[in-house]
Amino acid sequence: MPESYDALLFVSFGGPEGMDDVIPFLRNVLRGRNVPEERMLEVAEHYRQFGGVSPINEQNRQLIAAIEAELASRGIELPVYWGNRNWHPLLPDTLEQMKRDGVRRALAFMTSAFSSYSGCRQYRENILAAQQEVGSDAPVVDKLRVFFNHPGFVEAQAARLNEAAAELPAGAAPHVIFTAHSIPLAMATSSSYETQLQSACRLVASAAGCDSWELAYQSRSGPPTQPWLEPDICDALQALFDRDPGRPTIVCPIGFLSDHMEVLFDLDTEAKQAAERLGHPFARAGTVGCHPKFVAMIVDLIQERREGGERLALGELPPSHDVCPEDCCPSGRPARPSHSG
Repeated sequence: MPESYDALLFVSFGGPEGMDDVIPFLRNVLRGRNVPEERMLEVAEHYRQFGGVSPINEQNRQLIAAIEAELASRGIELPVYWGNRNWHPLLPDTLEQMKRDGVRRALAFMTSAFSSYSGCRQYRENILAAQQEVGSDAPVVDKLRVFFNHPGFVEAQAARLNEAAAELPAGAAPHVIFTAHSIPLAMATSSSYETQLQSACRLVASAAGCDSWELAYQSRSGPPTQPWLEPDICDALQALFDRDPGRPTIVCPIGFLSDHMEVLFDLDTEAKQAAERLGHPFARAGTVGCHPKFVAMIVDLIQERREGGERLALGELPPSHDVCPEDCCPSGRPARPSHSG
């Protein structure tokens, strides 16, 4: 049913804005997770190579500006607020500002196209914690549905894929390796993450006219003893070399919405070096970013929720739910023992 909303809350991961931010930011990200200290310091070094500044922040500012322009072009008066999970502007501060501004009910756009604990439920938990911190009269926040199979996302990602194909020398048709963030198997098996990714890859490949593709993963951060989704992107490149040496290759980070640090380091640095070492002509497709079709999709989702109407989705899977079930996308971690009595 259509609902009345008086703001849009843009929710993202967050990232450091300078060298002094890097370690505190990473400690926020890794709080409560069993990640070795040496792995955290290794990731910190990635940020140091870029001056300690994550590109996600400026990319989010650009996307917010594009959303505001699209809202204005449609005559929709809806202020946009920005809150992050792990670094400034932090969600509690943003919700406090929204409360001071008189916002009663907001829609939340979260920068994740797929359902998983870290891509959906954890964001909702962070919003709930922020609401509890703000206290009475904190704004009600309803999440927009995930959009992995929305035409706007699919067409924007296909356009980025075709742009990358144009960078490769003419000749053999390229093989596409789609990538997404790896997650623990225990988390993956309790969500629709893999199913949605496979569907999105199939839709984007079809829209781009590509008939040779696979899905791989990147950015694993857990201990070696814990099983995570595989194959890793560099292992996938080696396997491609073993069966089809020299095949032109496009790596397409379908699991990410902006060219942030994990894309720049894991793909533009490590995967590119692996491809060059193996002799694969290599191109990396851009993320959807501020592509006009993607920006229009975000506002379409807002209008869909505020006004009702057709719920667009491509492929074999239906449009995702608006309200997540109580047991949706659990973390996969063992429940902490109670100490009652």
